[in-house]
Amino acid sequence: MIFGHRGSSYDLPEHTLDAYLRAIEEGADGVECDVRLSRDGHLVCVHDRRLERTSNGRGLVRRQSLAELQRLDFGSWHSEQPAELLTLDRLLGAVKDAGRPVRVLIETKHPTRGGRAIEPTLAETLRRFGLDRPDRDDPGGVTMMSFSPLALQRMRVGAPQVPRVFLMEVLPPGLRGGQLPYGSRIGGPGIGLLRSRPQLAERLRDRGNGVYVWTVNEPADIELCRRLGVTGIISDRPAFVRKHLGDSG
Repeated sequence: MIFGHRGSSYDLPEHTLDAYLRAIEEGADGVECDVRLSRDGHLVCVHDRRLERTSNGRGLVRRQSLAELQRLDFGSWHSEQPAELLTLDRLLGAVKDAGRPVRVLIETKHPTRGGRAIEPTLAETLRRFGLDRPDRDDPGGVTMMSFSPLALQRMRVGAPQVPRVFLMEVLPPGLRGGQLPYGSRIGGPGIGLLRSRPQLAERLRDRGNGVYVWTVNEPADIELCRRLGVTGIISDRPAFVRKHLGDSG
């Protein structure tokens, strides 16, 4: 499966509606987003703790209300076009209207003050959209992701049927054999980790786990993922990955 990382974020500003619609138009099997809580408890699609890199605002995301965040421009840093903040609700609505199954990978961001509320809020949001009890054979739906084992545990409590990905930038000592924490069934190594430890993909698969790799943008890394038989590629360039895999058979 090919996932648009923060949408088709190589060409368009990350976490904007246009970036996600572009990824869907390009044939991505799914899209990936990061979520944080606004001051008043809304899930917003923003990667960084602070606003400066991707908006014309300043300060911490969690100290802004949804209304304050919606007054900011989240597009002009990347292109000439301004763009509004994207909420998770709006993203899920756009995916629902896509006309075909599109899986949404949702990473809850940690550490952050008050972060223990993110997973319960996400579980409630998925219940509202009818996404908390996925059909195992449905290629759409939602998968939760986190680097935090405690976040995976909170999600298992709040929405136990939603698949969970344990993200890894370095290899934790307890995972050398491919065993994942808190019932997660998908390992999410970064491409740097996979380059240095390609055997990790085989170990995860031998345990019956899926393997989603981030962030895969270059031909050599796409080929590495293909050779290792990973389950999912998360890329800023979903159309490029799709074409490369098609051209290479």
